[in-house]
Amino acid sequence: MKAVNAVTTSWPGLHVDRPTFAAVAEAELDAVHRYLVFLTGNRAVAEDLTGETFEKAFRSWGRFNPRRGTPRAWLCRIARSVALDHFRAEERRRRREERYARGAHEVRETELGSSALEAALARLSPAEREVVALRVLLDLDGPAAARVLGISPSACSTRLSRALKRLEEMMRDARD
Repeated sequence: MKAVNAVTTSWPGLHVDRPTFAAVAEAELDAVHRYLVFLTGNRAVAEDLTGETFEKAFRSWGRFNPRRGTPRAWLCRIARSVALDHFRAEERRRRREERYARGAHEVRETELGSSALEAALARLSPAEREVVALRVLLDLDGPAAARVLGISPSACSTRLSRALKRLEEMMRDARD
């Protein structure tokens, strides 16, 4: 794990060593990018969304409160919001194209490989893929992942358990 540069910050009633934005960005860039690849299934889109995530994070860095969570969880919440906005915009664009092209539309292909695990992950629901990405890929703890998803920690745990069970079944079926 990389060392994180910190500056001492005083907030009313709080005295903490707060990492600099540059240190957080350097430490978390790859993790946020992997999360967005997992959400979108498209590396090029994930790169664009990663840039947008860090731009928004930089603009709101002054409001980041380390008492409310880790920088990674905070960045993942921003990344999730950016991705949801992207998906909504893409849906509006798709409907517009369908309307003007009389039903013809492009099907966005993912850039995931063809391994059995990637195929199984692709068959999970978006919510299941997201919880697996947060808890397994990014190693967020349950409460932090739940905050990113906007659900209770118990709902997050249940969703993860079900997703992992489905993955296990799909991998078993792929071996048979």
